[in-house]
Parts: sequence; C-alpha cells; structure tokens
Amino acid sequence: MRSETERCHDAPRGRCRISRQIICLTFGALLLVTHGCALVASREGIPSAAQSAIDVVSQDLAEGNYEKVYNEAAEEWRKARTPDESKTILKNLKEKLGNVKSRSFHSATEQRNTGGQLPGHVFIIAYQTSFERGEGMETFTLVERDGQWQLARYFVNSDALK
Repeated sequence: MRSETERCHDAPRGRCRISRQIICLTFGALLLVTHGCALVASREGIPSAAQSAIDVVSQDLAEGNYEKVYNEAAEEWRKARTPDESKTILKNLKEKLGNVKSRSFHSATEQRNTGGQLPGHVFIIAYQTSFERGEGMETFTLVERDGQWQLARYFVNSDALK
C-alpha cells in the first residue's frame, strides 16, 4: 500500500498542488474560527450590559438583597429554586466566605443556544475571587432576555465551603 506522499509524488503536478492547497485552506479556516472564539473569551468580549448585570448582582449579594437577586433573575433561576431556597443558599455562601474583596477575570464563553436548559444568548463568565474568608472561583451564567442580561446561574467553588 502506498502512502499519501508517494501517491502525491507520482500524481500529475496540478492535482497534488490542489490537494495541498485544500489542506492549507482548511487548516487556515480552522485557525481563524478558533482565533475568533478566543477573542470572545476575553474581558473585552463581555458586553457592557452583561458586566453591568454582574456588578448589580454582586452589589445585591454584598448588601444581602437576596430577594432582589431572586426577583430580577432569569426564569431558569426561579424555576430551579424557591425564593426561600435561593435566599438560604446565597446567605450561607456569604456567611462562610464573607464579602468579595477582589475579582480577577478568568474566562468568558458566549453561546447561542437553540434549545436545551439555557436557550438563547448566554454568557458564562468566571472570576478568580478573593473573599474575606477564602479564595475561590465564581461563575456567573447570564442569559439575554428582551435585551436585558439576567442571572440564570451562580456558582462558587472554594475550599472554604468544605
């Protein structure tokens, strides 16, 4: 059995060149698509309205406005838990970790889903966060509804929660 290189070497010159061009073009297109996704996953790729939504939620959490967080959250948040469950979870997080001292952008992922658990325009933004009583990763999942960004999920991963 002959290798691709041997077959290309024996093929007419034009056919081999076209095959290499197709491979190069395919690789180049893949590189551009991958690079385009990487641009979205940067702090500059987060829409200012989405960042503002995170800032509002963060302020509400710091002030203990758990009902406001629940009432302004996306339908997905409200379907997943009752107001009392939401308040208990958020209050426990604050009691164990304290307020946020600082946040450092870690990553952002943009999705446009046609179905599933989070249909529509979604941003998942993660921060390396320093709390008063520990370090952790905070992840905000926002969905765009009627031109507004709403909290659909909030997750904190920290050894201080164990």
